[in-house]
Amino acid sequence: MTETAVTPVTPRLAGTRPAWLVIALCWLIVVFDGYDLIVYGTTIPSLLEEPGWNLTPASAGTIGSLAFAGMLVGALGAGNLADRLGRRRTILGSVAWFTVFTGLSGLAPNPETFGILRFVAGVGLGGLVPSANALTAEFVTPRLRSGVSTIMMSGVPIGGSIAALLAIPVIPNLGWQFMYLFAFSGVLLLVLAVALLPESPTWLRAHGRVEEAEAVEQQYGVGHATTHSTEHHHPSIRTLFKPRFALATSLFALASIATLFAWYGLGTWLPKLMASDVRFDLGSNPLTFLLALNIGAVAGSAVTAYAAIRVGPLRSAIGAAAAAAVGLSFLLTYPSSATAIYAALILAGVGTHGTQCLIIAAVASHYPPKLRGTSLGFALGAGRLGAVAAPQVAGWLLAAGLGVGSSFLLFAGAAGLAAAVLLVTYLATKPATTKVVVGELAH
Repeated sequence: MTETAVTPVTPRLAGTRPAWLVIALCWLIVVFDGYDLIVYGTTIPSLLEEPGWNLTPASAGTIGSLAFAGMLVGALGAGNLADRLGRRRTILGSVAWFTVFTGLSGLAPNPETFGILRFVAGVGLGGLVPSANALTAEFVTPRLRSGVSTIMMSGVPIGGSIAALLAIPVIPNLGWQFMYLFAFSGVLLLVLAVALLPESPTWLRAHGRVEEAEAVEQQYGVGHATTHSTEHHHPSIRTLFKPRFALATSLFALASIATLFAWYGLGTWLPKLMASDVRFDLGSNPLTFLLALNIGAVAGSAVTAYAAIRVGPLRSAIGAAAAAAVGLSFLLTYPSSATAIYAALILAGVGTHGTQCLIIAAVASHYPPKLRGTSLGFALGAGRLGAVAAPQVAGWLLAAGLGVGSSFLLFAGAAGLAAAVLLVTYLATKPATTKVVVGELAH
């Protein structure tokens, strides 16, 4: 992870390409990232019935965890790779990587091959969002950076929504394999990005390619930027555990683990959970429940951005996590109304995905600039441990015959734990935590 603060120091130039083109391309790439990540949840019911695969909920949970484990590996190397190759080539390489290996997952002849391909695809998914956020930050003014970062964060649940919508007609008619083969359409986006996506002017200058940096700035109509970067001089993670920061570092990491446990656990297992209990059979396709969760997450990106500016990220995060816990706990009552179920899942989407956005914002506001990149990288890296664990743990619960209620209780408990930890964090760091522009999100 890297952290870069960019301050325009000259007037805007008359560019030949609009700067919004960079934002639009990166956003579309993140949408594809979200699709490739969430698509597994839409296919679990079919995979469990695939002839000859003999999958159980426990083994399906293991496969679900593999993509997130790959993401963790990819994220660990993304910062160094972007520093060596540049943000443009890192983004393009990531897109090519996860497009190919997600697509190949649709041709897997057995669960072992399928799991390996999901892990390998996850490696490409891991470093994409931070790299895309970092690149787009250089093509907008500080005033607009908050909104752009929120838009970028919305790409993942929008990709998940597309996966859910596509699965409703595709899986019954073309089979689960097509859901992965569809990822090959990312080649079209890759061709477009190769033609239009520029390199980071900051990276070009840092590598002595000043004329190229100036050409990019001229072409896209952005002014010369003075950059204060930690890309080449990362503070040690040990610094985060010095007495001044140790408590906050531990609490932010725990909150992130709990939040991503709930968010990605639901994203992986929700369609199967809703299809496994007749009490949720209210005439709706189980995939529409996954769609509701992702719609809530999209809405959560906007709602939490506004709340962070109005009342501060930590206080907003406490409320968002508590809302997710309430929504998921409501499902334990097995409501007899489809509308009530959709409302609860939308609330869960707002609370889980929105809470993670707010945690990132809170981390960015708590640490001094020289530690911001390292602290964000640590918090996000720790959170991915929750993402890795959630599919497996939920799979174990189902395999043990404990019913779908046990999984909803698990995810509600994770959201409630996040709310409690964030409350302690707020009380422990209150003097140091102020309102923050959410645009300081993960670089």
